[in-house]
Amino acid sequence: MLRDILKILENDARISPKQIATMTNTPEAEVTEEIRQAEKDRTIVKYKTIVNWDKLENERVSALIEVKVSPQRDVGFDAIAERIYRFPQARTVYLVSGTYDLLIIVTGKSMHEVADFVALKLAPIEGVQSTVTHFLLKRYKEDGEILAEKEEGTRQAIVL
Repeated sequence: MLRDILKILENDARISPKQIATMTNTPEAEVTEEIRQAEKDRTIVKYKTIVNWDKLENERVSALIEVKVSPQRDVGFDAIAERIYRFPQARTVYLVSGTYDLLIIVTGKSMHEVADFVALKLAPIEGVQSTVTHFLLKRYKEDGEILAEKEEGTRQAIVL
């Protein structure tokens, strides 16, 4: 039952326990308790709203940063990853397979701010071998939600 509740909440965090109870044919009190316990043991870590910041004309820059690191004896990548995820600019940090080790998603007010983060905070960390920064130019879809609006055709038809 918990899996069903979590799937519903993952799709719509604003849905009420009463609605979930109806959808899962479970008593509301039981749903409420399952949610409370999942929050307590951090199975549910956070409720999230996806904001289309482009609608607000609010300058925000996001970047994907590939980081190649030297794993440390006895702790592997964890110690370096922890140093990185403690920075407020690092919104997301993943250990990945492939040509680099960590993938970091960073946000800032400008490209310059993100570049400063990479040059002054990320690159100097002991064990960081190299970084590659990719600035995000446009978000089309995030967490399953389509953000890009279809542009209506404004071109005139050519008549021969």
